[in-house]
Amino acid sequence: MSDPVTATGGARFAGPECAISDPGPLGMVTIRGEAADPAFAAAVQAETGFALPPVRRFEGEAEAGLCWMSPDEWLLTCPYDEAEARAGRLRAAFGGLHALAVNVSDARAAFRIEGEGARALLARGAPVDLAPAAFGAGDVRRTRLGQVAAAFWLGRDGAFRLVCFRSVGAYVFDWLKASAASGARPAGF
Repeated sequence: MSDPVTATGGARFAGPECAISDPGPLGMVTIRGEAADPAFAAAVQAETGFALPPVRRFEGEAEAGLCWMSPDEWLLTCPYDEAEARAGRLRAAFGGLHALAVNVSDARAAFRIEGEGARALLARGAPVDLAPAAFGAGDVRRTRLGQVAAAFWLGRDGAFRLVCFRSVGAYVFDWLKASAASGARPAGF
């Protein structure tokens, strides 16, 4: 089997206010099911180590955690080489439940955005209130950025993680880089 390659090949950019980087291959497993079903919630927690996060929340550390994506969808992030096995264990744990776990690692691109201007950078392209009082560590938004679908969350380390479809990964990196290059920061950040 060949080595995994990210959409941007490890691209990095350091602007005047923030840095953007491709963290390398990241494991991602889409989980779908009924949050109110105790058997589903227990199976997810047993395999991931995290309770189902509430609406617009991320549980975990950096690139290893569970992210709310919609009322019946969560995204498990983990080391790339663990994703397929974890998806398989989740499917086995679901048994006869109406639930799904799929390894989507190779269908997504991931970025880390850090620095004083990270909030302002994302605010330029996403219709999200990113003021510190409105968006803190562990908060998640599934939205649009630069007119493409994306999701991002803020880690406890102060860095944002952003995921998008792999097919637009290079575009998203270029959009972030061009927007960060000026260093201009909107008022309020």
